[in-house]
Amino acid sequence: MSILSALTLSRAPAVGLAAVGVLWGGVAGLMPDIKTMVGASDGAFGLALLMAAAGGIAAMALAPRIGRALGRFVLPVAGGLGSLAVLFPLLAGDVLSLGLAMLAMGASVALLDITSNVEISAREAASGRHLMNVTHAMFSLAFAATAWGTGLARQAGLGPAEVLPVLALVILAMVAGMAGPMHAGGANTSEPPGPATPRHPPWAAIALAGVILMCSFIGENATEAWSALHIERTLGAATGQGSFGPAVLGLVMGLCRIGVQGVADRIGHARLIFGSALLGVLGALCIAAAPAPGWAYAGVAVSAMGMAVIVPSANSMLGAHVTEAQRAHALSRAWMLGLLGFFIGPALMGGIAQLAGLRASFVAIALVVAVILPVVRRLDRLPMR
Repeated sequence: MSILSALTLSRAPAVGLAAVGVLWGGVAGLMPDIKTMVGASDGAFGLALLMAAAGGIAAMALAPRIGRALGRFVLPVAGGLGSLAVLFPLLAGDVLSLGLAMLAMGASVALLDITSNVEISAREAASGRHLMNVTHAMFSLAFAATAWGTGLARQAGLGPAEVLPVLALVILAMVAGMAGPMHAGGANTSEPPGPATPRHPPWAAIALAGVILMCSFIGENATEAWSALHIERTLGAATGQGSFGPAVLGLVMGLCRIGVQGVADRIGHARLIFGSALLGVLGALCIAAAPAPGWAYAGVAVSAMGMAVIVPSANSMLGAHVTEAQRAHALSRAWMLGLLGFFIGPALMGGIAQLAGLRASFVAIALVVAVILPVVRRLDRLPMR
């Protein structure tokens, strides 16, 4: 299946994920400025970022109900909320208000993220074709472009007050591309229970997939949130150059996701995740040991090669273990667990950095990513639906 046809088949949710990439790419690139703006220590800043988890988990819990209530309008509504969410950090004047801003942002963005993923999974089931990697590539490429542009803006002397309103307008313009019929819709709950459709979802598969998502998000988002600070503070790069760390992460992840679009069909998602996790571990260790910014960029690239396909492939593996009626519920619950990693990663980094420095933080991230190796083997042994 060509990349163009895959994107055509998944246009609306792919645009939704790209909008999520614009938001997080801008925020990740501005992390050094946001931290300075609120006068936070490493530990306090990490805790403020952790607040986004509470809002995100609440949104994940409510996502199936919101999807049923809004129907075909759920993606545009979620996109509109995302365009507002990117402005929330501008309301922060101290660590407490930043935590509240991240709480609201986490809820808004999580709704758009999980709704897009549920829709992609439904379209995979309906078409029998793999769509997760190419659609998640749209997130990564949008993330990379935004982080790179943010770095250039910072080098020109611009800050959050100038950059974030522009990103809000970009996301708002993308909302039009999210409109259209939804494949997930009410089908997620309309299928009556029967012999081929267990009344209760397979919690073992959900839990294992959730752990994979959590560990992957810890590795990915810790690098997104802290690589800019590591490059500028630990390695002495000039202001703005740190933003290119998240940009490299997003660019390499996007290219890898496009490049392996057909690989999963040949070697299987489990093997793909296992090999990718090994690269993720190596990349985090390279960042930790980097003696100069160039080496850190190389470590980020290796980490990105590893982390690129873990999340979309885990989504596909879980989708194969549930029925159509269980899909939205199963994915949202796995993502509730996974979302903890999305925000635990930056918070974990902050706590360890406060005690032992950012190099030790990236070593800890390598150990977390290594947990994926035995878990994916266990998930692969579970019976299919």
